[in-house]
Amino acid sequence: MRAAVVTTFGGPEAVEVVEAELPEPAARQVRIKVAAATLNPVDAGVRQGVFGGAGKRIGLGWDVAGTVDATGVATAWSVGDEVVALDPGMVRPLGTHAEYVVVETDAVAKAPATVDAVHAATLPLNALAAVQALDLLELSPGQSLLISGAAGAVGGFAVQLAAHRGISVTALARETDEELVRSLGAAHFASGGVQPGGFDAVLDTAFLGETALEWVRDGGAYVGVIPQAAPASVRGVRTGAVEVSADGARLAELAALVDEGVLTLRVAETYALDEAAKAHARLAEGGVRGRLVLVP
Repeated sequence: MRAAVVTTFGGPEAVEVVEAELPEPAARQVRIKVAAATLNPVDAGVRQGVFGGAGKRIGLGWDVAGTVDATGVATAWSVGDEVVALDPGMVRPLGTHAEYVVVETDAVAKAPATVDAVHAATLPLNALAAVQALDLLELSPGQSLLISGAAGAVGGFAVQLAAHRGISVTALARETDEELVRSLGAAHFASGGVQPGGFDAVLDTAFLGETALEWVRDGGAYVGVIPQAAPASVRGVRTGAVEVSADGARLAELAALVDEGVLTLRVAETYALDEAAKAHARLAEGGVRGRLVLVP
């Protein structure tokens, strides 16, 4: 089978599509025939060597939508099931940017019924990151939340999920994105001039760090999206960062919210697997609204 990998770190040109051995599922694993797989910023980090692994062949890709192709023992999934899954990992021989991928059975969920595989592939990583970050904030209906980077993939899901929970969301984004974030459910919009201490919590998907921490009231909460990179607590503000984990049961809940119209899946562009390097180059240009998706 074909798979996108890096063997030397660098720019988009470091991405290669190679022939790889077809993986076999072990106990409590399934093999998925990939229909679509999303390209995320974490893949660019892997490509650049941010997470190490020098001298190894490293597979790319965390998100997948496709069809169960083979199963190991002790799994409730069947060949032919249409599914989505998150397959996290920084340094491993193969990722989801391939024609087939093996994942743990409890990382898998039934794919949303109302969208195609290309859109479904944009759900796992970013929606799980958003919902797990909101869980860390522990907000109640009526409380106020500012989300930085609200027009991005994680930020956009967070806006929709928080609004669905009855939380009052202020979206921080570029002026040109105001219509978008309001359509996602933001009650308020800001592009600058945020009031210090004005919010019960901040979800910082734009990596603003201490600047965003200033916007949280005394005793509030701050959550970022880069593990081990949250600013130190001040004024009694609880700080932390989400480290996204695979969770098939939670992913199934998110897929159901897609089918209910609560979550919007945004695709910017699609690329053939053989064009993986081109997709990385587009990601590096910035300004993408929605996700870039590889189709084997």
